[in-house]
Amino acid sequence: MTRVLLLASAVGAGVGSGVFFAFSTFVMRALGTLPPAQGVAAMQAVNRAAPHPLFMLVLFGTAATGVAAGVTALRDTSAPGAALTVAGAALALAPVVLTVVYHVPYNNRLDALDPLAPVTVDFWTAYLSRWTAVNHVRFLTGAAAATCFAAAYRGAR
Repeated sequence: MTRVLLLASAVGAGVGSGVFFAFSTFVMRALGTLPPAQGVAAMQAVNRAAPHPLFMLVLFGTAATGVAAGVTALRDTSAPGAALTVAGAALALAPVVLTVVYHVPYNNRLDALDPLAPVTVDFWTAYLSRWTAVNHVRFLTGAAAATCFAAAYRGAR
């Protein structure tokens, strides 16, 4: 069962990290090249579409399988890959926490704005850089979690 949890966690963390990687490397950059009203409207549409059941399954399911694998590893810390599993579990929680604590409230603030209002331009400029900076952390922690889980999977019997 531990190997199944590790494999599911590695794949889920990799998929989620890939989504965050796309936003960090080109999606936000592309939105930033649009006129502010268009960029804001596009990001508002993305934020409304993001809570798709499959994406939520990947994001929260990976945290659940990762934590389950981590708890299992803590029961036998001498097992092959136990330390990597615990590290992966902790790292897999970071994207979820950042999403819930930072990105969702920030996205809600953007959603409340009129894309055509003059004050929206200043908010959008700050939003682009701040949102992306914190998203880099989601990408990196997700990629690190996937790496830990994959390495632990390889070492687990």
